[in-house]
Amino acid sequence: MRKIPAALVVLGLVTVGLAGCSLPGSSASDCSRPSVSNPEVMDLITVTGDTEDTPKVDVYTPLKASELAYEDVVTGDGTAIVSPDQTAVLDVALFSGATGELLASTPYDGDLSRVGAVSQFSSFPGFEEALHCATEGSRVAIALSPDDLAEGVAEQAGLDEGDSLVAVVDLRKVYLAAADGQNQFNSGFGLPSVVRAPDGRPGLIIPDGAAPSDLTIQTLKKGDGEEVTGEQPVRVHYTGVVWGESEPFDTTWDGEPAALTLDAVVPGFAAALEGQTVGSQVLVVVPPDQGYGDQEQAAIPAGSTLVFVIDILGLDALPQE
Repeated sequence: MRKIPAALVVLGLVTVGLAGCSLPGSSASDCSRPSVSNPEVMDLITVTGDTEDTPKVDVYTPLKASELAYEDVVTGDGTAIVSPDQTAVLDVALFSGATGELLASTPYDGDLSRVGAVSQFSSFPGFEEALHCATEGSRVAIALSPDDLAEGVAEQAGLDEGDSLVAVVDLRKVYLAAADGQNQFNSGFGLPSVVRAPDGRPGLIIPDGAAPSDLTIQTLKKGDGEEVTGEQPVRVHYTGVVWGESEPFDTTWDGEPAALTLDAVVPGFAAALEGQTVGSQVLVVVPPDQGYGDQEQAAIPAGSTLVFVIDILGLDALPQE
């Protein structure tokens, strides 16, 4: 196999993401995806081999697809990709459409700790459409036309004008884009209200009046996923507001979710997570003694009561030794 072109090293061989999908308001419930987008093109690509291993690909060469085409070689039944900021563990193999030669691939070693945001794979913007609504456990074959590649990638891959690049993507693990658990009844008297955008992004409305003096935790949505024990990092989206303020002092919803350990956050935040389940959304009011106390912290004044709404999206696997 020839030396891997420099532009394809963007795979990183450790963490893989995808080009940003313009999917405002998308959710798994409204996903619709054909198993093959263009049979005429995809019939020219045959993918075989165990999904745990680097795929074997036969291409009717030279492949010159005029537009993006994809096929679900294997269809999984897990979480769907619906957001550009979703995190996932993907294995990817790239093949020349001109020769069928393997150009680059991720390790295919079963390591589920290599998590990447779905928005990082900008050298292959055609992945945006090809993986929209693809589900965990799937193997997707993709024919990328020259228009589906970032500038310079085709040249670095040794492709001639009009040649395509073939990718095979295995979706090992897909984290939730937002909490998807069952709504729970809470009286909520005197507590902040949570409103949600169509894509699940929450907003906080802080009531007038004094904040609770004790740590207060409410489960707003109850997920049916794994339990947060603190033994593994937890992936979350969160928004934090100081009691009495209207604007967040911090939020992950403008980018990718955060990976947190319970010993790396303030005690009240950790208490809100421990024992919860993946898919849950939690509201927590953190008094100063369970937060930053009498210490000023960036935009947070000393002695502040903090309010967080937290979406629990998944648990990270521990790195392989």
